[in-house]
Amino acid sequence: MKRLNGMDAMLLYSETPNLHTHTLKVAVIDADSYDGDYGFDAFRQTVARRLHLLDPLRYRLIDIPGRLHHPMWLQDCPVDLDYHLRRVQVPAPGGRRELDRVIGEVASTPLDRSKPLWEFHFAEGMADNRFALIGKVHHTLADGVASANLLARLMDLVDMPQDERDQPPPACAEPSAKDLLWDAQVDHLRNIAELPGLLADAARGMTRLRRRAKERRAIPDLAKPFNAPPTFLNHVVSPVRTFATATLSLAEIKETTKHLGVTFNDVVLAVAAGGLRELLMRYDGRADRPLMATVPVATDKSTDRITGNEIGGMMVSLPVHIDDPLERVKLTSVATTRAKENNELLGPTLQGRMLEYLPPPLAPALFRAQAKRADHNRLMNVAISNVPGPRQRGHIGGAPVSEIYSVGVLSAGSAFNMTVWSYVDQLDIAVLTDDRTFADPHESTDAMVHAFDELRRACGLPPASSVDTAMAPAPAGGR
Repeated sequence: MKRLNGMDAMLLYSETPNLHTHTLKVAVIDADSYDGDYGFDAFRQTVARRLHLLDPLRYRLIDIPGRLHHPMWLQDCPVDLDYHLRRVQVPAPGGRRELDRVIGEVASTPLDRSKPLWEFHFAEGMADNRFALIGKVHHTLADGVASANLLARLMDLVDMPQDERDQPPPACAEPSAKDLLWDAQVDHLRNIAELPGLLADAARGMTRLRRRAKERRAIPDLAKPFNAPPTFLNHVVSPVRTFATATLSLAEIKETTKHLGVTFNDVVLAVAAGGLRELLMRYDGRADRPLMATVPVATDKSTDRITGNEIGGMMVSLPVHIDDPLERVKLTSVATTRAKENNELLGPTLQGRMLEYLPPPLAPALFRAQAKRADHNRLMNVAISNVPGPRQRGHIGGAPVSEIYSVGVLSAGSAFNMTVWSYVDQLDIAVLTDDRTFADPHESTDAMVHAFDELRRACGLPPASSVDTAMAPAPAGGR
């Protein structure tokens, strides 16, 4: 067994009836050149033979008597594949729009905590002999880096040996209440011993941050901390999820990045700012203040890690109030540079270390109360993630994976989460929101594509092109 760390526990405690904390991993499979009849059976066989490599899928949550500490993972548990592997039908004509609607439906129901916290939905009925694996995995199990590594183990990648087994892993042994309480006591003593060092590190970090803030030149166009403005994106979040995807050329993103002399992440965030500006003008009638985005940062990027949350968060100002796309890039670059520096000055692991001390008896009730009432999150407006995926084409059950989409969770008072996942020659964009935010969720992905095209034109580069290896676009309103 192993204890959930503070970040893992927070993601578990913060789950409420309207704020689910599972993540989505979607792999589109192109079986057009597959030799034979591809389908659910081939996929099921792949999962069964690789289950020994997918450790988190064999974890089951164990609560501590009296909630005297964070829960623990019971490892190497038996898995009922008939429960966890499911078939779902994509309605005709089976394109991007129809698949995205199905993904939203899958995302709208919570996971059963009495079982390992994951489900794989195998989507059939898609056009052009395509299929999709819709993975619903609780964020408590894995962050973005761990999820990418986990997905790589499920896929066949070039030059990677296959390790498949027909024998199931051994069954787990249930711990006694006495053992759970003893382990909780030992871990509490360890946390008490580490508390003085944590408080000292926090004090040093805050001192460094204040000192650096006084040295910096004030830039009025950057958002101020804890002052995120109210927008149509910020309201009490509904339990119903909607989902939208789009694909950009990775080579064109890199070309734009090189032309502007900024980082890859700067361009991603500047495109997000441009897309959000379009949406704010449409829904709020104005975009006159910068937004605040939370951007997860991995504190452990090991390629071997397939479970746990080793992340912090940067707060980045998004210049949605700036009309000129080139000026938006400059301001975004300044904002990300300052956010990275703030993260280092404060300590990248400080947030996770502090969450170790969340009180298990009180935290879930506090999060539930916040989720019911929060219609404005002053800390942040939106969440944006950038995850580097495999550079090589993967296969599942012998058929190539043509696209990969991933998205995290919605937070109290914030109904917009966008994740971009780079895969081979694509930048795959996914937006998760609720049914109260957009008339059509593809308005959000359309806006991102428009913003990238606008930026390319401002740079004097050719307009953004469509990506032949991906599904056809699904513009808002079915145009």
